Amino acid sequence: RADIALIGLAVMGQNLILNMNDHGFVVCAFNRTVSKVDDFLANEAKGTKVVGAQSLKEMVSKLKKPRRIILLVKAGQAVDDFIEKLVPLLDTGDIIIDGGNSEYRDTTRRCRDLKAKGILFVGSGVSGGEDGARYGPSLMPGGNKEAWPHIKTIFQGIAAKVGTGEPCCDWLHGQGKNVKIKSGVAHLGERKGTEWVVVVSKVLSRDCLSIPPSILAFAFEEWNKTELDSFLIEITANILKFQDNDGKYLLPKIKDSAGQKGTGKWTAISALEYGVPVTLIGEAVFARCLSSLKDERIQASKKLMGPQKTQFEGDKKSFLEDIRKALYASKIISYAQGFMLLRQAATEFGWTLNYGGIALMWRGGCIIRSVFLGKIKDAFDRNPELQNLLLDNFFKSAVENCQASWRRVVSTGVQAGIPMPCFTTALSFYDGYRHEMLPANLIQAQRDYFGAHTYELLANPGQFIHTNWTGHGGNVSSSSYNA
Repeated sequence: RADIALIGLAVMGQNLILNMNDHGFVVCAFNRTVSKVDDFLANEAKGTKVVGAQSLKEMVSKLKKPRRIILLVKAGQAVDDFIEKLVPLLDTGDIIIDGGNSEYRDTTRRCRDLKAKGILFVGSGVSGGEDGARYGPSLMPGGNKEAWPHIKTIFQGIAAKVGTGEPCCDWLHGQGKNVKIKSGVAHLGERKGTEWVVVVSKVLSRDCLSIPPSILAFAFEEWNKTELDSFLIEITANILKFQDNDGKYLLPKIKDSAGQKGTGKWTAISALEYGVPVTLIGEAVFARCLSSLKDERIQASKKLMGPQKTQFEGDKKSFLEDIRKALYASKIISYAQGFMLLRQAATEFGWTLNYGGIALMWRGGCIIRSVFLGKIKDAFDRNPELQNLLLDNFFKSAVENCQASWRRVVSTGVQAGIPMPCFTTALSFYDGYRHEMLPANLIQAQRDYFGAHTYELLANPGQFIHTNWTGHGGNVSSSSYNA
């Protein structure tokens, strides 16, 4: 009998099956379009121990107990449809694992509803793309903890390995997808932030310094040998130098309109729900939205003026290093904000999370894999109660070392009219976070002036008062009206 079944034979699903097969697990493959099962067995899975099924009933009959079934289908209704069809075929203690990009509220609901029916539900983040699925992804399972002993060997067996062989997979308190989405640090969130700071670095280098693609690719390769060593920097270098069949660079031919599956949006929504300033990831999502307005931007480019283009007069090599440092500082902010959201989510849901351990799960296989993550682990080892990465001595010093370059890059880019949503918002967050006093006291006064919403005095925290600012507004706060 098969050890596990997987539903959904897109490339990710196929590669995950082949990965499990390589590690000695017998997998039963199923797809709603049954012909895809036959094609997979006759081609990609030929010569393996992978078995197929022509129906869900046949698939379930081929599984060892407790039955373990992975869903890799489109998030939303498709997941619920498969769950509805599977439940009558399963027994108490069987396990359904959703490995798609589901919204975390759906994961919570499914876990609760299936528990009432005796079925164990797991929501697992799967990061690393198609290549990671084939040779070792970062896996973030969570949900009904009773399922973990039954899937641990498989999950940790197929996950990416780092260091002395530690798997980039462990059980996460609560829902795995909750952690993946709310943290904003896994590829659903932090990746989008890092993508945009990398993109802006490329644009700044091209537009300000007029660096040709081949030289810029070399620069990114060199950056990848520094503290910026990461998957996204590596592939950016490869993309910049890739030539099409006609011998011309491919990148300029690609339409500059970025789509999204909603995962970054969910991170931003969670940040707003819990009042955590995850500004960089939010700006990254909005930047994608703006890029999608391609037709409007074409028209606007013909009518809206910006600063006149001028030749860069400074030291190009020095400014390129400034860009590298600005990228590094902005990346630190992205992680710092993500872990702020993760900490708040833990408070909201009563989770006990090993923040350093979570960072280590993303060292390999994951799209945001980076040597940087080990520094996060070190920071939480030094202080498990660390409130913000910026307060750790390593990250504090790193940002201070980059600060002058960061400010030069932002000011130069603004003067040149280059959109830098993530660089600028990251710097604004840093400046706001380091200020003991912010002008929000005026906001509180305004709210009390027009709406009697009250405010606190610094000398009397916890005591909310209302002022009759005009002399004819009354002395009763709006909060007292319905008391």
